[in-house]
This record gives sequence, C-alpha cells and structure tokens, in this order.
Amino acid sequence: MKPKLPPRIAVLLVNLGTPDEPTAPAVRRYLKQFLSDPRVIEIPKFLWAIILNLFVLPSRPKRVAKAYASIWEGDSPIRKILNGQVALLEPRLADSAAPFRVSVHAAMSYGNPGLPEVMDNLRDEGVDHFVILPLFPQYSATSGGAVYDALTKWTLTQRNLPNYTIVKDYFAHPLYIQALADSIRRFQAAHGKPDKLMFSFHGIPQPYADKGDPYPKRCKCTAAQVAHALGLRDDEWIISFQSRFGKQEWVKPYTDVVLEEWGQSGVRSVQVVSPAFSADCLETLEELAIENRDNFLNAGGQEYHYIPALNLDEAHIDLLEALSKPLVKGWAGTLDGWA
Repeated sequence: MKPKLPPRIAVLLVNLGTPDEPTAPAVRRYLKQFLSDPRVIEIPKFLWAIILNLFVLPSRPKRVAKAYASIWEGDSPIRKILNGQVALLEPRLADSAAPFRVSVHAAMSYGNPGLPEVMDNLRDEGVDHFVILPLFPQYSATSGGAVYDALTKWTLTQRNLPNYTIVKDYFAHPLYIQALADSIRRFQAAHGKPDKLMFSFHGIPQPYADKGDPYPKRCKCTAAQVAHALGLRDDEWIISFQSRFGKQEWVKPYTDVVLEEWGQSGVRSVQVVSPAFSADCLETLEELAIENRDNFLNAGGQEYHYIPALNLDEAHIDLLEALSKPLVKGWAGTLDGWA
C-alpha cells in the first residue's frame, strides 16, 4: 500500500492580466474579456455590448497593440514580473507548514494564466487548500471584486469544494508603506528630490465611488501614510488618478491635468509613483513613464521621472510573505491528524 502523501496547500498570486502577444487580434481577445466584465463597465449589458463591439473593439486594439509592442520584451512585463514574484516567494513558503506541501502559483483575472484554469489544474494535482492573494493593494470592485467573482463562478462548477482564503487588500500594511517609502528614498538618492512627488493611482468612475467603492479612500490613506513616512510637507506631494476611459466623470484630480497645470505654473521637476500597481505594466511603463512625461515637459516642465513599482524588490517579497504565511500556517493547523 502506497504511503499517503501530505495534503497540499497552494498560494495564488493574482494580478489583472495581459494579452498573450502584442498584436491586434491578441489585444482584441483580451480587451473583449476585460471590458465585458460588469465589474469593470457598469453600463446596461445590451447597450454596452453595442458600444463595445461596434466602436471599441474595431478600433482600440490596433492602437493598444502598438503601445504593448513598445514595452514587450519576450513577454508582457506584468506576466514576467508576476512569475518572478512567484519564484521568489515559493522558497520562503515551501517548508513553512511541514509536513504539508506548499507551492506558489501565478494567476490572472483576465488572459493567461486564468484563475479558473490554474485552480482546475491544482485540484487535479490534489490541492485542497488555497490561499489567494490578489495583488491589488487598494481594494476596488473593479479589481479585487473581480477576483471574488471569478472564484464564485468557479465554485459553481465544483462538486467537491476546496478550502480557500482570500486577502482583500493591504493598503495600510506597515511593510507595504515601508517598502514604498524606501523605494522612493532610494530613487531620490540616485536622482535627487523633485519639486513635487505625485502618487498617481489607476482611476475609477466617480459614480462607482458614489455607490460605495472604497478604492479612492484607500488610495488616499496609502499616499498620506507614505508621505508621512517620508516627512513631506503638504505642498510637496499630491494624489491623482490616471487612465480615464469614456466620457463620464472619474475620480479627481486627473493625473494628466495636474501635470499640465504644474508645467504651466513653473513646477520644474516631478517624480511619479503609482502605488496601486504591484508590477509594472502597460499603464505604468507607457502611460505614466512616457505619455504623462510628454504632457509635463510640453507644458513647460523640465524634469520628469517615473519611480518603478515594487516589482521584485526584496521588501515587496517580504510583504507578500507576511500576508500569505500566517494563512498557510492557519490551514496547516486545521490538517492535524491528516494521516
């Protein structure tokens, strides 16, 4: 009789997603999945289907594919970084709940590797305990909420359900605030201190916030805590929101508008950090680092720098370990007597 293997515990690091390649067809498939999610676009389904299929998908993928091609290096940056985070975190957790086996895996809300497929494969391999860590520091229904939805839909396909725990967010975790502050300090040690530091977050429509989405308040809390850790005066930093889409009002102030106003009013140097992103991606590497740089310089500014996301920073992996290890050990504690 074969010896019974210890139960397996899997940690899933979940990020937003990416096309499979920087081509218009691949981007079209990705955008269709992403923009069809009612968590992302809260417009009546029939009306939005007309807008999406007749106006957005015929024109937008070609332009977005060009932007992806400008940052593509063998793969999408967000997927490469996510895989790197998995590779760095797994050795820290592998023996944290011995004799139970712990593994770490990458998953995406949209595109590949898709969260449902990853969980299907792990269930086939015998995993019965999941710790799910969405890499969205500030919860929003448009990001973290979509992970909850994917899990709910997946469970409807399962007869023998696994155990799982999900981390909602970590917008004020001390290790997160410290990691951000330290990354800014290191950047400024190399590039100098700017006239203004901008905390630019991905935006959401204002009606979403009006309905109770806590994201803007969480963003403001993160930025205020980092500014406090850096000892900044109120006139040395600002919080703003980028990536507007469509014609409705979004949460303000808008990143591009603030940068243009600063350039026109004599602000000479700006550094921008985007704490909502756990990995650099199209939005940070192209929109923030290039497009908004041009906005500021064309308006009269002289020096602009984008401060990279935490990515594979050791302090970032420390944070991911601190968020996931107690939950792994908690599951292990429920498995006493497994033999």
